[in-house]
Amino acid sequence: MADSSRRRKGEVQEYLTRTYRDFSVRGDLTAFSVSREETDLYIRAERDLSQPALQAVLYCRKEIEEYILVHPVFRTVLHPLPPDPKAPAIVRHMLAAAEKARVGPMAAVAGAIAEHVGRELARLSKEVIVENGGDIYLNTRKPTTVGIFAGKAALSGRIGVRIPQERTPCGICTSSGTVGPSLSFGRADAVTVWAPDTALADAAATAIGNLISGPGDIEPALEKAGQIPGLLGVVAILGDKVGLWGEMEIVRTSPK
Repeated sequence: MADSSRRRKGEVQEYLTRTYRDFSVRGDLTAFSVSREETDLYIRAERDLSQPALQAVLYCRKEIEEYILVHPVFRTVLHPLPPDPKAPAIVRHMLAAAEKARVGPMAAVAGAIAEHVGRELARLSKEVIVENGGDIYLNTRKPTTVGIFAGKAALSGRIGVRIPQERTPCGICTSSGTVGPSLSFGRADAVTVWAPDTALADAAATAIGNLISGPGDIEPALEKAGQIPGLLGVVAILGDKVGLWGEMEIVRTSPK
């Protein structure tokens, strides 16, 4: 199982070093990392919770991997699959998110893992932020700004999304056609989606990003975003162009 399915020559090294993680704003929480195979989480909580986080990761991966052994199409299909009431909770979560966004269920895997790990850690910490390859589960008691990494685009690291504490827990997920290993059929530098459901935000970011190949595609793609139930806001960046939809509060940030 992989959280992503494609790498791009020439741009992958910057992604692999996770330089985008320098754009996190909440420095008052303890930061730690947990990884297992393709899953690489950067977490902030009230204290170091590496061990329970790792156990949660292992459990999530086991549930998904065992489901794929019986249903191999789950891993490769690029369109929604029917609901499966007998599937593990995280698989049902991915199937439901994919159905709303009209993409394959693996488009929701990073967001789903981030949220399920975050829920477990929320039993041990009043505030939790879990980032998984640009997909973030946010559960905080203070307003939090999430910076947007958009590769070489002019706005990369210079703007962020401000999330009020009363709107968490929620998901902030980013898809890119120019940065990182994830499969995208578009060329947007970043499509960032805010939703109460992190798996849905992840799947929707992929769906919207797939529609953007040039500047003229931004407005129609954002109109499509309005047709996906459950989204709160979207920001799309391509070069020096930016488009907004929904409730996104954009603020300036300073690149590190």
